[in-house]
Amino acid sequence: MAKGKNTTLNELLVNLFNNVLDTEAKAVITEEYKDITNNDMHIIEAIGIGEPKNMSVIAKKLQVTVGTLTVNMNSLEKKAYIVRERSTEDKRVVLVTLTDKGRKAFYHHRDFHKAMIRSAIKGLDEAEMNALVSCLSKLNEFFENADQIK
Repeated sequence: MAKGKNTTLNELLVNLFNNVLDTEAKAVITEEYKDITNNDMHIIEAIGIGEPKNMSVIAKKLQVTVGTLTVNMNSLEKKAYIVRERSTEDKRVVLVTLTDKGRKAFYHHRDFHKAMIRSAIKGLDEAEMNALVSCLSKLNEFFENADQIK
């Protein structure tokens, strides 16, 4: 690939990253959710609407320590987005679930992502869709292994 294309690709990726973060924050943190951050919204997403999750599972999904997550959970619990309860099977385990308010925030965040994906794939044919998935998979793999790059 010519140097000019590499530069263009780098600029596109940097701009895309920044635009996703900025646009998501503006779209997701509305008047109704002004009491939480975009980071809080991602914690809500990691908790999800299924079965209760323990702190370790949530921390792993977010790639943070349980200690770091605890600080955010305290805030989300105080604001009534989550409930923490001890497991009945193992009292050492704390299980986290979303409250009705938390589930509403979850769906709000999910809807933004659905709209983003609809926009990104609008008008793509099957070959373009496959190429996009392949490229993004390679990029994701790079970031997942970035700590090994020297």
